[in-house]
Amino acid sequence: MTVTTKITRILAATMAAQLLSSAAFAQEITLKLGHLANEQNVWHQAAIKFGEELSTLTDGRIAVEVYPNETLGKEVDLINGMQLGTADMTITGESLQNWAPMASLLALPYAYTSLEQMDEVAGGEIGDQIEAQIIENAGIRPIAYFARGPRELTSNRPITTPEELNGLKMRVPNVPLFLNVWQALGAQPTPMAFSEVFTSLQNGTIEAQENPLALIQSANFNEVQTHVNMTDHVRSWIYLTISELTWDRLSEEDQAAVMEAAARTQTYERELFEAAEAEIRADLEAKGMTFVEVDQEAFAAKAKEAVLTSVAEEVRPTVEQIFEMQQ
Repeated sequence: MTVTTKITRILAATMAAQLLSSAAFAQEITLKLGHLANEQNVWHQAAIKFGEELSTLTDGRIAVEVYPNETLGKEVDLINGMQLGTADMTITGESLQNWAPMASLLALPYAYTSLEQMDEVAGGEIGDQIEAQIIENAGIRPIAYFARGPRELTSNRPITTPEELNGLKMRVPNVPLFLNVWQALGAQPTPMAFSEVFTSLQNGTIEAQENPLALIQSANFNEVQTHVNMTDHVRSWIYLTISELTWDRLSEEDQAAVMEAAARTQTYERELFEAAEAEIRADLEAKGMTFVEVDQEAFAAKAKEAVLTSVAEEVRPTVEQIFEMQQ
């Protein structure tokens, strides 16, 4: 063997070792992010964007695997898994009030009359207080927030006033505030996992449900509901979150990368959100859904007392403060 051949083989072996080392380095950490929406939903697109940004910021050392459609577990199961260290990330919101009472402020019925007012709360001092309590009580860290379109009531008949609810059997998330408010409005709300809603509407177990237009579209509720009643009863935001156990395992450098990727994702999601709302309504109308104008003031007036009495006493002054911001 010539000297040149030996050198060539040594160089080849060295390069192979470096490639193997780089591949191992690129797969140092894999974060599993599960959520309830489907692949077409803005949340899923934002989750994918977060993974791309984080990979870029860490030179591929941190990968994010995204699991839509509750394939990694239902929302509450994921929260429990994050607390136990068996799941890393999810997109969640007012369900966190089961651990952190201030999380009820994310989705107060008739509290936020505009996206700008909601941003003032979510991105300000009140938002900081909410996030701190979620971290302390739930063991989950919010790292970005996504705007959600107003929640609307879907049904198979038009509903324009609270009186027209007439004991309507409807699904709501497992959130005590939502249950109490809809009961006060005259409906018969039933908590149910999101993945069970379509079938329950189809077989008549429930007659109605309420969600933002994006989820109404992505869940194909137009196939089992004919009307979208524009109650606008909840303007809200939802958090991209990471388990505190996972967060604590990251270096300060990687934590900074996570937060930067989250900030970029929040900006990206808002752009997608604003462009999507009008398109979603047009699509649902084209699929046969009828949009119904509602007496929102009548709904708001009847819901307000139920909101104030349903929130935890410790957050009631903040709720009153938020209601005053409308004036």
